[in-house]
Amino acid sequence: MESIIEFYVYFFFIALGTSLGGFLSVTTALVNWFSKHRAKALALSQFGFSFGGMLVPITIFSLETIGWRITAAASGIIVLIVAWPLTRIIDHRPEDIGETPDGIPYQGPTLSTMSPNPTNTPAYRRADFTAREALRTRAFWFMSLGHGTSLLIIGAVMVHLILHVNGQLGYSLTAAGLVVSLMTAMQIIGLVSAGFLGDRFDKRLIVTACMGFHAAGLLLLAYAHNIWMVIGFAVLHGIAWGTRGPLMQAIRADYFGASNFGVIMGWSSLIVMMGMALGPLYAGYMADRTGSYVSAFTTLAITALFGAVFFLLATKPVKQLKPESAQSPTQ
Repeated sequence: MESIIEFYVYFFFIALGTSLGGFLSVTTALVNWFSKHRAKALALSQFGFSFGGMLVPITIFSLETIGWRITAAASGIIVLIVAWPLTRIIDHRPEDIGETPDGIPYQGPTLSTMSPNPTNTPAYRRADFTAREALRTRAFWFMSLGHGTSLLIIGAVMVHLILHVNGQLGYSLTAAGLVVSLMTAMQIIGLVSAGFLGDRFDKRLIVTACMGFHAAGLLLLAYAHNIWMVIGFAVLHGIAWGTRGPLMQAIRADYFGASNFGVIMGWSSLIVMMGMALGPLYAGYMADRTGSYVSAFTTLAITALFGAVFFLLATKPVKQLKPESAQSPTQ
C-alpha cells in the first residue's frame, strides 16, 4: 500500500466483508434456527467476540515483531482456512434442509408445516412481520432508539475510557488496561447471564435494568476519586453490556419473527449505528470544551435512563392475520 487511495479501497473491501459476513449475518441465521433457546444461542455466539478480544495481545505482539503486512496477510489466510469452510456447513434456515426451529415438530392447527412448494411459508412463520409491517409498529422505533442509546454509551466508553482513566484520573496505562480486561471479563459473565435469564424471564425488563446498570456505572466513572469506583464501573458496565447485547436481538426476533429478521435489523441499524458514531464524537467534544469527561459521562448516564424508558415502551406488537392465511397452506 503506497497511497491514500489504496488505503481507502482496501478498507472499503474490509468493511464490506465485515458487514456481509459479520454480526448481522450470524445473528440472522441463529434466530432462524432457534426459538425456545434463542437467548442462549445468541449469547453463546457472542463469546467469539470476547475470545477475539483476548487475542489482542497476540496481535500486538505480531505487529511489533513481524510487522502489520504479514499480520494482516496471516489474518486473511486464517479467515479463508477457518471461516470459509464453516460457512459451507451452516444452512440459513432449518426449512432449507427439512428441519424446524429447535428441531421441534410444529404443533399448530391442521396446517402443514412444510409444503411441497419450497416458496410457500411454513405455518409457524405466518405470524412473522414483514419489514414494512415492522416499521409501522411502535416497538420497532422504541427498540431502535433504545439500542441506539446503548451504543451511544458503548461507543463513547470504547474510545475514551483509557484516556479518562490514564489522562484524567492519573492511573497508569497498565491500570487502565486492567480495567478494560475486567470489563471484558464482566461482559463474559453478562453473556452467561443473558443465556440463562433471557429464556426464562421478560427480556424487555432485563435490558431495561441493564440500562440502569450502565447509568450507575457511568456516574461512578465520572466522579471516581479512587480505583474502587473505577472497578465498580467496570463491573456494572461490563455485566450490562454482555447481558443486554444478545437480548436486544432476541427481543426483535420474538416480536417480529425470523422470516424477515435481517431486513428489519438492517433498517433498525440506520438508527442504531448513529449512536455508535455520535457517542465518541460527543464525549470528545465535551472533554475538549470542559477539560474533563465529567460532563460527558454524566449526560450519557442520563441518556441511559432515557434508553431504559424506550425499552419499557417497546411492548410486543400484535400482528393481525388475514383469515385466508389460516385456511390455505399455499398462500
